[in-house]
Amino acid sequence: MKNIKNISIAIALVIFSSLSSQVAIGKQQVDGNSTVLDFDNAAGNTKGLILPAISGFPTGSLVNGTFIFDITDNKVKVYENDVWKSLSDAGNSGAIAANNSVEVGNGVVVGNSSSSADGVLVLESSDKAMVLPKIAAPHINVKNPYPGMMCYDTASKTLAVFDGSVWNYWK
Repeated sequence: MKNIKNISIAIALVIFSSLSSQVAIGKQQVDGNSTVLDFDNAAGNTKGLILPAISGFPTGSLVNGTFIFDITDNKVKVYENDVWKSLSDAGNSGAIAANNSVEVGNGVVVGNSSSSADGVLVLESSDKAMVLPKIAAPHINVKNPYPGMMCYDTASKTLAVFDGSVWNYWK
């Protein structure tokens, strides 16, 4: 049943991306005109965005703003100005479930008809942004965070990333 839901979401993202439209996840519509991907941020939300967990760095066309959870050193990282920067201390990847499936295709592009970036989910827009899931005090309210989870902490007004051991906060 979970696979059917994931396949349905992927199909919906493909359809929406081909229309170069905005995408809302967990709600009926996107808030505002400046958002390409928007999540349900109702009070009490405890669900964040899970980054891909990979060994080493991705291959292909890398663009600034690429995020990963690197299981070689258990850190959340962002690609910026041709350099990988750590957003967390070394955490723990023990909870990560291995994905041994063969990847097919170039992923899903949202906000444009195509992209030169290589990723499982690529957000392309010159005038729209992604709004992260919003969670108040994730270190208290998310009972079982997954390594690589990312959200916006509404209590501290910071970017929060979970490295498998602790939450790391960025202003």
